Formats: sequence, structure tokens, C-alpha cells
Amino acid sequence: MKYLIAGDSALIIEFGNDISTETNNKIRVFNDLIKSAKIQGITETVPTFRSLLIYYDPSKIYFDELKSKIEKLSKNLDSKSETKKRIIEIPVCYGGSFGEDLEFVAEHAKLTTREVIQIHTSREYLIYMLGFLPGFAYLGGLDSRLFTPRLKNPRTRIDAGSVGIGGEQTGIYPLASPGGWRLIGTTPVKPYDANREEPILYKAGDYIKFVEISQSDFYEIKNLVDKNLYHCNVIERGV
Repeated sequence: MKYLIAGDSALIIEFGNDISTETNNKIRVFNDLIKSAKIQGITETVPTFRSLLIYYDPSKIYFDELKSKIEKLSKNLDSKSETKKRIIEIPVCYGGSFGEDLEFVAEHAKLTTREVIQIHTSREYLIYMLGFLPGFAYLGGLDSRLFTPRLKNPRTRIDAGSVGIGGEQTGIYPLASPGGWRLIGTTPVKPYDANREEPILYKAGDYIKFVEISQSDFYEIKNLVDKNLYHCNVIERGV
């Protein structure tokens, strides 16, 4: 573990140079350890692919004191591990006006559109981190057969709920924004809703599983979402 100064009120802990489930697991477990320790002066922690960013109030704790406390906690890291896996099922309507690039992805992969959907819905994708937009999840685990280059010229607007593939990653656009990913489907659920008690539907360390739905299912679920009556299916099981 490498400790770095980030401005006058933040500390970065680097866990390595690789992006892997093992490294990310250590980050999430250590993040939980720090939160449970309730160190006075820490204002926020932000887990990423291979590091943990810790914001603190320098009027309540100095950098050296914070670093010392965290180093003591790190001695307990190897004895801790995640015991539960939380999987959020996200309904998706694929192809057509819901996913205009599905055929391109299929042609690039030399697969049928049906095979692309089957492969895309067969995995449980680890959320490594959140960023870019509120509720945008950086997912790991995309089948290499579906790796697809981004658009040469990004779209100026991609609708919220769009599900796409960009290079070696897949994900959901939680808000309308520009973007260059290939769009293969749309979900009627809102990954981010500022009016919800928990605005973001998931957190780093959770898993997402995409579930194919029909067009009629899409509009039925969307109607329930608009009335705040829909809840994604969540599965919890041992690791």
C-alpha cells in the first residue's frame, strides 16, 4: 500500500497498479474498516479501481496522524474478506429503438443479435467504482466476445437508461449526456434519482445482472417507476 498526499485535505491509498477483482476487494474491505473505525476528521471515502481516496478536515486531524491511524487499521486487512455478494437485477429491452447499435455489435463480434443478448445477460458484473456521472457504474466482467470499439464521433446526447458497450466495458447511462458507447438496449429503471431516499441504486462492490424484457414489459415497468412503485430484484448470497 502506498500513501500519497492529495491537496491539503485528502489522502490517497494505492493498492497496486493492476485492475483486478482481488485488488478491488481489498479496497472495499478496507473502506468498510475505515468507516467502522469512525476516525474523527474523515469526511468522505471514495473507492476506485485500484485506490482509496480519503477526504478529511485538517482542522480536526493532521495528515500524519490520519496516516498513522490508517496504517494501524491496515494490519487487520488480511484477516478480513467479503462474505456476501449483492446482485441487483436490471431489466433491459434490447435492440430496435431501444438499442440502435445492437446489430453493429453483433456484426463486429460475428454473432447474431440473439447471441449478443444471451451473452450480455449471462454475466454478473462487478461494480468497481462509481464516477463520470452520478450513478454511472464502472463494470467488470464483460465477455471478451462483446468487446466493441467506441463511436469515432460521440453522440451529443444519449438518453438516461441507455445500456451500452464501450471497448471492454458495459454500463448504463444514469442521466442524459453525450457519449461514445455503442447502445444495445434501454432500462426503464433509474440508476440515479435525486428525489429517492437513496439516490443511487447501487454501490461499489455490488453486482449488476441484466435481465431481458419485452417492449410491453418495458412500458409496464416504466409506468411503475414513474409512480415510485417499482423495485429491482436484489439477490444476496455468500461469496
